[in-house]
Amino acid sequence: MILDRLERMPVGSFHYKLLLVTGLGWLFDSMDTGLIAFVLPVLAKEWGLAPEQMGWIGSIGLIGMALGAVISGTLADCIGRKKVFTITVLMYALATGMCALAWSYESLLFFRFLVGFGLGGELPVAATLMSEYAPTKLRGRFIVLLESFWGIGWLVAACISYLIIPYFGWKIAFVIGTLPALYVFLIRLHMPESVRYLISQNKIEEAKEIILALEKKLHVESKPFDTALTAAEMGSANEKTPSPLGLFNDNYIKRTIMLWLAWFGIVYSYYGIFMWLPSIVFQQGFAVVKTFEYVLIMTIAQLPGYYCAAWLVDVIGRKYTLSIFLLMSGVASYFFGNATSPETLLFWGATMSFFNLGAWGVIYTYTPELYPTSMRALGSGWAAGFGRIGGMIAPALVGIMLANQLGIGNVFLMFAGVLIVVSLVVLTLGVETRQRQLEDISFTADLFKIDKNNVESVQ
Repeated sequence: MILDRLERMPVGSFHYKLLLVTGLGWLFDSMDTGLIAFVLPVLAKEWGLAPEQMGWIGSIGLIGMALGAVISGTLADCIGRKKVFTITVLMYALATGMCALAWSYESLLFFRFLVGFGLGGELPVAATLMSEYAPTKLRGRFIVLLESFWGIGWLVAACISYLIIPYFGWKIAFVIGTLPALYVFLIRLHMPESVRYLISQNKIEEAKEIILALEKKLHVESKPFDTALTAAEMGSANEKTPSPLGLFNDNYIKRTIMLWLAWFGIVYSYYGIFMWLPSIVFQQGFAVVKTFEYVLIMTIAQLPGYYCAAWLVDVIGRKYTLSIFLLMSGVASYFFGNATSPETLLFWGATMSFFNLGAWGVIYTYTPELYPTSMRALGSGWAAGFGRIGGMIAPALVGIMLANQLGIGNVFLMFAGVLIVVSLVVLTLGVETRQRQLEDISFTADLFKIDKNNVESVQ
């Protein structure tokens, strides 16, 4: 009954405010990630850092992101999505500000680790919360639109780097990054706890209060609640918070393997390609000024990629949209690495950016849908955490390949191969979740030990 009323609510101001609140967190995350990439060259010159030291400044953040995703995802299923979301946003905001006060290389590494931990923890938890409130028919579109804030954050970082840092120094970039600390207050004002999470914790009355408040806000006629819960709600309320080993039981092992490999491939290709993109364009023989212009255009191409994916996930489904975007990203990567003219370089670079970031939007939509409420944040966090391993490996591997004179073409042949293989994995092991309620996707009589007829009546 509670979840039925949640699903029947019309899309209104609450949903768009939630999208904005969580989306701003995404934007600040992206902005911070972009800022360190732009700050590194200036910082290296001022502090006299060796290339290996520069590499660790980037890598330590990714290590923090992997641990943050795993730990925060697990905690969110124990203490709630809103609390963990608030803590992680505050952590990365304050740690970013502390980077401006770093007095040594070692202190900067420590603060960058904390920044990464907050970043990695916030993203999967935010996606989980949004997926648990978005209506079934538009859930995919809302999550992909949430992910699109990432592209806007990169553009903000680029503007700060080219318009502010040259005049005020690198520390101002980190000071600006503390702005999310103020944003935490917005979270408290506009973001309720997940109704699905509350039901899973047997906090039924609290869940009902939120439903009544939302119905009033959205001008929906409210009626008294029936005392009886539906079979899905009973099952959710009786769930026990599982350990990570639950991700590999018979119900979820195929989904977990598929998601972990998909996350690995997406993160591997993204960080391997885009962290090296300015250098690679320059090595292809283009001037520094042209390099910035080309990279900016390729970055802007991310936005229509997100919006196209947002439309397709609710038309042809998550599984097929993700598989197609991964495949096309791989094809574009190959041709980008073999571009022989500025026109072809720009075209294939923009195409690669379009499909790669569109795939990011779909994977954030798809992941929370494949697990029940009791392990939804845990499953999302562990998948994202495993994917971050790819982000640690790829940039270093590209450096090794280039140092051994293997050439740009071979580098992007490698990325193309990874993306095509992952596309086939999704196509083979993926489960379609389009237009299905979260409880229908992972609801099994064996898991919840409820009468089979009751389960079928819910589905």
